Amino acid sequence: MEFDFLHPLDYEIIQFVESLTSQNLGSKVVMHSATDFPDLDKIKIAIIGVLENRGDSSLKEEVELTAIRKEFYSLYPGNWNSSIADLGDIKAGEELSDTYFAIKSVVASLIKKKIIPIIIGGSQDLTYAMYRAYDVLEQMVNLVSIDSKFDLGKENSTDMVSSYLTRIIIEEPNNLFNYSVVGYQTYYNAQEEIDLMEKLFFDGYRLGEVSGNLSISEPVFRDADIVSVDLTSIQSSNSGNFTTFTPNGFNGKEICSLSRYAGLSDKVSLFGVFNHNNSKQESVLIAQIIWYFIEGYQYRSNEFPFSSKDNYFKYIVPLENEELVFYKSDKTERWWIEVSQLMQSHTKTEKNTLLPCSYEDYLGAINQEIPERWWKTQRKNVI
Repeated sequence: MEFDFLHPLDYEIIQFVESLTSQNLGSKVVMHSATDFPDLDKIKIAIIGVLENRGDSSLKEEVELTAIRKEFYSLYPGNWNSSIADLGDIKAGEELSDTYFAIKSVVASLIKKKIIPIIIGGSQDLTYAMYRAYDVLEQMVNLVSIDSKFDLGKENSTDMVSSYLTRIIIEEPNNLFNYSVVGYQTYYNAQEEIDLMEKLFFDGYRLGEVSGNLSISEPVFRDADIVSVDLTSIQSSNSGNFTTFTPNGFNGKEICSLSRYAGLSDKVSLFGVFNHNNSKQESVLIAQIIWYFIEGYQYRSNEFPFSSKDNYFKYIVPLENEELVFYKSDKTERWWIEVSQLMQSHTKTEKNTLLPCSYEDYLGAINQEIPERWWKTQRKNVI
């Protein structure tokens, strides 16, 4: 059975949680112990550690998650009403591909049960295995990575962490509809990778533009299925990671805000945090990143997919050769733009769909500026 891949938490963690007060978060979480496995029918969010980093040759130490768990369970929950479980760890398989298979199997089963997995991993190439879990779900996937790099290295690269996205794009079945990178830094990416992102109509948001206005990334997360966080996208002075020194990146407040956006999204069904350096300092930040994702989840508005368009204001903006249709929620005041004739060649379906957007996109359309994400989506819909 797929859950046999999950190893129970060390007794050290169980003992630590038992020493906390009834107000601490640890007392609110159901633990996978040596004698007990959580009843998944009562769980909405599942935390899973993955003790694997062979996809990144620069990570020499074994993955250690004890400090992260202790920091996380020492926090206090917000006004949360969703049940959380810590399902323990997936240990490294004999081969890296074995670990991928275990992740794929466990994640697919949890998502089928409408449980959101939070993966605390080693190297970020584990995102590939998370993505492959959607093979059995038979749906197109939008992947968002908070990262300083595109990870579009050569397919035969010895390090999967620098080329896992290339493998996602090339391999069949190809379920990837869109890929977005939030916080990339130009000097870490080859020009040919930047050109390829444009050619594939993927979305890249530079660190400076996101840091200057975090809200521009909210529609990107609202349209995501998977969110993968590379901790090297955070500046070392905030993360405490001086093993892999990063002078520029998001600060602690910004990365937690982005994590909350991911949690708020009604569509995000999988969240992962990768490339940490096992330090006490970084564990504190990782615990808070996870806390903010769960905090966002508690405030989901269930606006996706539409239950009824009666709860939305409709705005039609005529352009020279096009007519753009916007919708605004009267509940959250968030915006969408209609994308017509969405067609997927492998399913032969045709329908109208709604793409999350911002109020600024609407204002731009009024000034005869076509929203870039809408244009890219339309281009990908051309058969």
